[in-house]
Amino acid sequence: MTTWTTLRPLLPTVFVPSAVFGIGQGAGSPVIALTARDLGASVGVAGVIVALVGLGAVLGDMPAGRVVARFGERRSIIAGSMIGTFGVLLSLLAWTPAVLALGALLTGVSNAVWGLARQSYLAEVVPVEMRARAMAAFALMWRLGFLIGPFAGALVILGVGTRGGFAVQLIGVVVSGYLMSRVPDPPRAGDAPAGGVSLATILRRHRRLLATLGTGSLLMGAARAAREAALPLWADHLGLEAASASLVFGIGAACDLLCSYPAGQLMDRYGRRFIAVPSLLIIAVSYFALPWSHNIWALGAVAVVMGIGNGFGNGVIMTLGADIAPPATRAEFRAAWRLTHDFGMFLGPLIAGAAATVVALGVAVSALGVVSVAGAAVMYRYIPRFTSAPRRSSPTSVRS
Repeated sequence: MTTWTTLRPLLPTVFVPSAVFGIGQGAGSPVIALTARDLGASVGVAGVIVALVGLGAVLGDMPAGRVVARFGERRSIIAGSMIGTFGVLLSLLAWTPAVLALGALLTGVSNAVWGLARQSYLAEVVPVEMRARAMAAFALMWRLGFLIGPFAGALVILGVGTRGGFAVQLIGVVVSGYLMSRVPDPPRAGDAPAGGVSLATILRRHRRLLATLGTGSLLMGAARAAREAALPLWADHLGLEAASASLVFGIGAACDLLCSYPAGQLMDRYGRRFIAVPSLLIIAVSYFALPWSHNIWALGAVAVVMGIGNGFGNGVIMTLGADIAPPATRAEFRAAWRLTHDFGMFLGPLIAGAAATVVALGVAVSALGVVSVAGAAVMYRYIPRFTSAPRRSSPTSVRS
């Protein structure tokens, strides 16, 4: 039985909703800063409002584990979708930058609850020997949607204005939430504590793992997210027009998509370290090469390398989280695990922007390369300690 035949039951309930959700996110993300500027916010305040989506994800990770453990994946997805709907509505109707900021924050919280519930469901229903492929396919569909989203948003924006991107995002949140809310909750471990355990308990109980391999997760999140600040800043440094810069980024995103699913296959066959370490090293190479790109062609080459590195990293953190989560507190642990990565993703762009105001942009970008190498070293050291080689057995059908 082929992999896609085995995963087919998850197509309408997990993979398609992930793509729809990604379309909404891809349509809404580019217009947050533009809407903030239209409302009179300065460039700095607009940047902070954009960052609040990441902060909301970090804040949402904290209670998300207990929410999923207590109420199950299905009801958590419904709750996350309701929060997201309210957040996007606030952004769509925002009359001041403060209201837009609240909408961005709630959107991030929704993403955390929604994302944890989806990953938790996949980890429960997919056989371990196919786990990385399932996680990579999940990430692939989200990224495919995120790539399509800006184009769908642009068509609506042409008709109704800048906030048309939020309208597409609103539809994406509602439709994806409905599609995935139809799945039944997977069975719980018999020894799972009623009502779950607190995040503080999880952090204390697994402090050694989270302080070591979790540091690698944080560094990987920072390295991957910082590229969204580094590439635009360098394109601006070169004086590229927005259309040219967008073309370059689109090519990089396409390479990202092409590498996502093969990465999952390689992880299932050769282990998690086999992909996690090279992914970060490839990203490091792109950061070190970026200051040497002096025209659009060189920048395009760097974007391709960066896209390949990021694409091979798709699904790594989700797969590791599923591998190392203890059966009795899986949802709570995965929330703590997501917190390490999401905190890195929140810090990465902020560090890149802050460093560029203190030192030369080329130096700041090279520092991101050092962060990537450090992440690769931590992953190389600690992945074998906390994960085992993937089991080899004939795949079984997943539950729909």
